[in-house]
Parts: sequence; C-alpha cells; structure tokens
Amino acid sequence: MIQHQFRTIPPWRRIRSTSIADCRVFKVRRDFAEDPRDGSEHDFYCIEAPDWINVIPLTRDGDVVMIEQYRHGTNEVTLEVPGGMVDQGESPQITAARELREETGYKPEALKLLGRSRPNPAIQNNWLHIFVATDCVAYEQPQFDSSEHIAVRLVPLADIRSLIADGTIDHSLVIVAFHLLWNPSQTETECEFN
Repeated sequence: MIQHQFRTIPPWRRIRSTSIADCRVFKVRRDFAEDPRDGSEHDFYCIEAPDWINVIPLTRDGDVVMIEQYRHGTNEVTLEVPGGMVDQGESPQITAARELREETGYKPEALKLLGRSRPNPAIQNNWLHIFVATDCVAYEQPQFDSSEHIAVRLVPLADIRSLIADGTIDHSLVIVAFHLLWNPSQTETECEFN
C-alpha cells in the first residue's frame, strides 16, 4: 500500500468569532484567524450547518428510488436521492431511514453506511453521511414537509452512470453517493432496519 503524508502545514488559529446570521437551516459566522506563516489576521465567513444524510434506496428489482424536486438555489427541478438534515439528538442512521420514508414512502430491509464526505470545507463545518438502503419496498404514502414538492421516480440502477454523464443528475452530493456505492471502502457498517 502506498503511504501518503498529508496535513503537514500548520492550521490557522481562530482568534475570535462573531455570529452574523441565523437562517433557520444554517448559521453564518465571521471568524478572525491568525496566519501561521506571519501572524497576520484575516477574516473568513463560515456556514455552521447540521450534518446531512443522503440515502441510495435500492429495490429488489434493481431500481433506485429517486426524487424530483424544485431547488430554489438553481431555480430548477433536480433528480436526486432522498436526503436531509440530521436532527439534534438523532443518529445519521435514524435520519436516513426517516428521510427515506418521509420523502418516498419506502422502507428498507437494511441500511449500510457507505462513508461520509465534507460538503464544502472551505466555508462549511458539517458532514454528509451516505447510506445505501437495500430491498426497499413501498410502505406508505410519502409525508412531505410543507415546503417540499416531490415526485418519486424509479430509475434502473444501470441507467445512473449515463444520467450523471448527460447532466440529468448534476447534484454533486448525489454523484459522490453513487461514487461510494460503486467504490466501496473498508469502513462500511450495516444496520438492520425493521
């Protein structure tokens, strides 16, 4: 195995922080930090957000249970996997099962953690936890939040690569989820879900 040595530069020291905004699903803070090279002070804006989950729900027939929804940031309808914010005091596994059920009405036989990723470490402090849900079956009607407008779509897993290649699936966190599905790590953990 190739040995890599990373993280050899010293971190910046945070001197102070100021809260700028509370935007319901995230907060913004302004940090003042000291450059370790020369001691000069610089300011940075950071988004404090709860952890998120994405879950790739697979049916017994080899389909992915996906959702179409309108996204205000891009003013477009996107094709995604179910996802959401981890509520305070809730584990990512519980969030994954809850979001899958709420957004699609499907229930998995098992959930497996594929890994986690930083959505944008330049300005955000949170993690994205990525799960695969296997042997999913329709269980109940979706229970959308008041601001969600979602359509459930069954997409053959075999079509996902071409949908990413042609730009139909363009959400970077969804693409990362499929990357981890197709390139599993040694750290996967499985959770039975009943």
